[in-house]
Amino acid sequence: MFTGLVREVGHVASFESGRLVVDAATEAATGDSVAIDGVCLTVVESGGGRLSFDVVPETLDRVKPFGTRVNVEPALRAGDPLGGHHVQGHVDGIGRVASVEPEGDGVRVRVEAPPGLLRYCVEKGSVTVDGVSLTIAAVDGTAFEVALIPHTLEVTTLSDLVPGSPVNLETDVLAKYVEKLLPGTMAR
Repeated sequence: MFTGLVREVGHVASFESGRLVVDAATEAATGDSVAIDGVCLTVVESGGGRLSFDVVPETLDRVKPFGTRVNVEPALRAGDPLGGHHVQGHVDGIGRVASVEPEGDGVRVRVEAPPGLLRYCVEKGSVTVDGVSLTIAAVDGTAFEVALIPHTLEVTTLSDLVPGSPVNLETDVLAKYVEKLLPGTMAR
């Protein structure tokens, strides 16, 4: 489990034959879960400021390609502060940035998302974009908007977003459970 509060921005050292190697200060042991751009991956090797992960085709089919800079968050441990929101690291789909507009000291980002994901997006609800826990500022039939504060822009890769950028999206897991439990609905 994660919170969507990114601990650092790592740098992809290599990605060959399914082995992703990330330069990061995050300490993790073999077998630990670490979210990379919101994707829960298992550490298969660590040391010297590097984390290595095996990424299977199932994962690659569901997420955007890894860039050179990635958001890094170690899994939540018992006793850690609970900020952000409940994040599984299971990407629900890929969205596309429609616009990035200045707003006060931050920016407002509009993200187009598939209808199957937008159903779980509500104004003032939670969404994870590239592993970053955010509050939805607005939503309509094709997209949602988030307002990014200067701190978020400074400590995550979201400052790199431009129109057309693909982003990993994870919607609020609680909304999915509520839907499944309602009479007359089927699990998706």
